[in-house]
Amino acid sequence: MIDRFKSDAAQPAIPRHDARLLTQSGNLAEIELDGQVYTLRITKAGKLILTK
Repeated sequence: MIDRFKSDAAQPAIPRHDARLLTQSGNLAEIELDGQVYTLRITKAGKLILTK
């Protein structure tokens, strides 16, 4: 059985990014994908909203 919580376990296949780092400790960040700009917002309730 593989223990996913051991420090020597393989890294997850899906990249993980800290939303607070993306927003530079604020509540908004712009994310660009194929020339389209999206806004990532952290709400007061601590939820994430991504809008075009």
